[in-house]
Amino acid sequence: MSLSEHYLVGEPHPIDIVETLAEHHEWDFDRVGDDQISMVVEGQWRSYSITLAWSHQDETLRLISSFEMEPPHGRMSELYEVLNHVNDMIWAGAFTWWDAQQMMVYRYGLVLTGGQSASVDQINAMIDAAVLTAERFYPAFQLVAWADHTPEKAIKCAIAEAWGRA
Repeated sequence: MSLSEHYLVGEPHPIDIVETLAEHHEWDFDRVGDDQISMVVEGQWRSYSITLAWSHQDETLRLISSFEMEPPHGRMSELYEVLNHVNDMIWAGAFTWWDAQQMMVYRYGLVLTGGQSASVDQINAMIDAAVLTAERFYPAFQLVAWADHTPEKAIKCAIAEAWGRA
């Protein structure tokens, strides 16, 4: 039975769908509460901590994907500049720097107003986009923070999306 067929009867809670996806992909996860789940997804560059939370108030499924970074204080202006370049290049979601936690964060919200429900495919696409976007731009963040590259030079490594592996 496909994941989509599993939900043909009734409309499941979005976090229930995420939990089923996490089990299907064998990701480590923790159901924090009825409306929140956290998991770890392995990427090529690193592991990403992903949390999805359902907000009844604004009917939005919120995704936060994060990874730790400890860039040198003297490179923060360049990191912010590369963040601006990156966010100009992506249309779904956005990166932000959480200084207090020393984390790079990708955020996305799926608005489901009017009683709409999220599909398995939509939620899977959200998670895939979070990981693929972080994987695409991780080298640029690293080059700016530790290799003293200019933001313009660092972003060039992320301009063309690579498909597959060599």
